[in-house]
Amino acid sequence: MSLRNASLFHRGTALPPSSPPLDSFDLAILAILQRDNTTPQRLIGEAVNLSAPAVQRRIKRMEQAGVIASNVAIIEPAAVGQPITIFVEVELESERTELIDAAKRQFSQTPEVQQCYYVTGEADFILVITVADMGAYEALTRKLFFGNNNVRKFRTFVAMDRVKVGLTVPLPD
Repeated sequence: MSLRNASLFHRGTALPPSSPPLDSFDLAILAILQRDNTTPQRLIGEAVNLSAPAVQRRIKRMEQAGVIASNVAIIEPAAVGQPITIFVEVELESERTELIDAAKRQFSQTPEVQQCYYVTGEADFILVITVADMGAYEALTRKLFFGNNNVRKFRTFVAMDRVKVGLTVPLPD
């Protein structure tokens, strides 16, 4: 499927149909930004054969369209005292819409929850959590799971090694 014919998606929803499709210049710019979003626009322009103002306009358009969701620094958790990564499957007692939305809000507002996915299958949510130690995780389980009447059960998987971590999205050629 060509990118021109594909629907653009952002955070699970289709982008507005008025958003222009991504072309090869946009994809080349995105590839550079995914490697290092501090790359000067002049250097991006040289790499993709566009002027710096053209690169700036394209980046702004992709930010406004939601293609570029945010510009952040990726921090090594262990370097800031959060060396333990934990994956948690959460199964809810009730799947009423308002209770699912309440769980989404609670998980989204918890700083230790790095990623939260509402999923199909036996679990309702998969969480990626970083903590300083198992005592901190135990305290978090009391708050998020044991203190929530809608959590039926949860299963914990502690990461032994960070083999690959990233948020880069494979881009079409």
